[in-house]
Amino acid sequence: MENNSFRKYAHELVDWIADYYENIEQYPVKSRVEPGWVKQHLPDRSPENGEQFEAIFKDFVSYILPGITHWQNPSFFAYFNANSSFPSLLGEFLTAALGAQCMIWDTSPAAAELEEKVMDWLKEMLKLPNEWHGVIQDTASTATLCALITAREKKSGFGINEKGYSSDQRFTIYCSTEAHSSIEKDVKIAGFGRENLRKIPVDDNWGMDPGALEQQIKSDIQNGFRPLCVVAALGTTGVLAFDPMKEIGEICKKHDIWLHVDAAYAGSAAVLPECKWIHDHIEFADSYVFNPHKWMFVNFDCSAYFVKDKEALIRTFEILPEYLKTKHESRVNNYRDWGIQLGRRFRALKLWFVLRSFGVEGIQRKYRLHLELAKYFEERISNSENFVITAPNKLNLVCFRANLPDRSLDELNQLNHQLMDQINSDGRAYLTHTKLNGVFMLRASIGQTNVEKKHVDQLWHLLNHYLKEILNQKA
Repeated sequence: MENNSFRKYAHELVDWIADYYENIEQYPVKSRVEPGWVKQHLPDRSPENGEQFEAIFKDFVSYILPGITHWQNPSFFAYFNANSSFPSLLGEFLTAALGAQCMIWDTSPAAAELEEKVMDWLKEMLKLPNEWHGVIQDTASTATLCALITAREKKSGFGINEKGYSSDQRFTIYCSTEAHSSIEKDVKIAGFGRENLRKIPVDDNWGMDPGALEQQIKSDIQNGFRPLCVVAALGTTGVLAFDPMKEIGEICKKHDIWLHVDAAYAGSAAVLPECKWIHDHIEFADSYVFNPHKWMFVNFDCSAYFVKDKEALIRTFEILPEYLKTKHESRVNNYRDWGIQLGRRFRALKLWFVLRSFGVEGIQRKYRLHLELAKYFEERISNSENFVITAPNKLNLVCFRANLPDRSLDELNQLNHQLMDQINSDGRAYLTHTKLNGVFMLRASIGQTNVEKKHVDQLWHLLNHYLKEILNQKA
């Protein structure tokens, strides 16, 4: 493709993207295709000769778009949001256009220095400890893996990187039973072994039970294990529960255990003065992560990772072959040494675009709307005869279920599962679920970039409509 053709098609794509966002609510939020549908419509082999852009884009519309779940639809209430925004898209355009590989300062000084600057902005916005150091990772899963490996190396005197594990290094990791599944995956990747991950029971608010944590740590020490790291959650995936930071922090300090804090979704809310409680006692943490690509309107992927001990992080991951040596090593941040990836995208650019375009006040205004809408939806449920709240709502995740009299737990679970499937098949909203103590409950994450009250009202209408329809069918 020549420059003139690129200019023509790029303009057409921008128009299509603008139209897509303008008309996004006309698409079913959740894709309706059956497994294998997309593959059936694509050739078995790559074409021998190049094809025209018009033909490629036609197939995109015909065969790719139907298989897309529209995360940017304002009626996307599933999982946690993976938000985008127009400023983020524009920043991503430029990142792709520049095509820079930002592994070290020399390969693009602006990328390294902008990353350092925007991480300092985030630290100030969220009132994180000033002495912390930040770096952009791709996801919270990767950030947690970095924390575990850094904790491992610091505890072993950086010996495992050199010699591997020895028989006396029986490290144990701790998280709650409600912690994200990526922690278990990271434990396996880092070589600790899944059997050495201790899942600690939760209290009545679904946060980690500090008493149970300390009891498990003492038991492990008595049995010859070496407690290494506690992963505390500020906002669990299932019900957005918060682990008690002060109690956990004091336990980690007493036993010299690395404390990593996973605030992947909820951490963003600390930009609100009224939500600064999220980071109470955060000074106990050795590392911390939250995802601007979830609730801060930065398109995926962009994960903000902070550490107290920068030297331990760098010593864990640094590697300096001759071909990467430069004369600026001691004066700059070479972020290839701050994590797993050697090659790095210029993620700071889209984050910079978002922070400058929205400003702190603009982000706060959006968050307050989302919190108000969640409270509004919660009140609709609480005032209903057929629905109940199933977990406390501290931010913008509402957990609830249809709860009819004279129904067994299994019957109610089946009813709520059917209700969720009906709504998702309808196409006008998308919900997901969780299950706690055998109770199947629905989750409405009200935080999509462009969600409004009318979308929450529509969700409430769909819930009541399909519940009535299901009950009539069974009558």
